[in-house]
Amino acid sequence: MATHKKLFGNNIAPSCACCHFGTIAPDGKMIQCSKRGLVAPVYKCNKFTYDPLKRVPKRLPPLPTFSPEDFDL
Repeated sequence: MATHKKLFGNNIAPSCACCHFGTIAPDGKMIQCSKRGLVAPVYKCNKFTYDPLKRVPKRLPPLPTFSPEDFDL
């Protein structure tokens, strides 16, 4: 029995913000779920189905700045 690695890992915390059934409400703070109605973004239910297109990636840390003295031998 082979197990397949899911997209972005197997440890995805369920939340309505990245669920297939949830869309962002017009106020921008709540999630409109087609199964449960208006819920908080961190709400989760047993109808959760992960949608990788709704995932918001983490920002990269800023690159360090170098001076010309850093490259002198």
